[in-house]
Amino acid sequence: MSVTLSNTPVLTTERLVLRAPVAADWPAFHAFMTDARSEFVRPGELDEGKAWRAFGHVIGHWVLRDFGMFIITEKGSDAALGSVGPWRPAGWPEPEIGWSMWSAETEGKGYAFEAAQAVQAWVRPTLGWTRFVSYIDQKNIRSQALARRLGCVIDPAAAAIEEGVDAWVHPEGAA
Repeated sequence: MSVTLSNTPVLTTERLVLRAPVAADWPAFHAFMTDARSEFVRPGELDEGKAWRAFGHVIGHWVLRDFGMFIITEKGSDAALGSVGPWRPAGWPEPEIGWSMWSAETEGKGYAFEAAQAVQAWVRPTLGWTRFVSYIDQKNIRSQALARRLGCVIDPAAAAIEEGVDAWVHPEGAA
């Protein structure tokens, strides 16, 4: 028996399908979260147990908030390439769109940009968000470049989630 999140939306783009996380995504998530490439999206080093709990956080966010990270897949394949989606854990000062590509082979193909654009368009009418940010580490050059491409700018007055992380505000639009 395979348990899945019910009533979660599926977003599609020209090349991608964005869907809810499933148990089969664990190996790809684990490989990413225990690799140095994940340094900007994890709190310190993660062993298998901490990575497992982080994956539970991704799944549980959907249950607790009615939204969360979508898993990015290519059309015609269900293999997890990364995640993108609306995010607002308890204590987060503002709603966020976050993203991560889980292997070096997926970078530079425009997948994160395409997926993030789909999520930007989805959160406005579905969640009613008119202002949302992406929290990006000041050393994360790749995510900063993606944020700029999405039309985001740093808001120096925005509340921070931690030292060394900027709030990049997405362009405003009607809900």
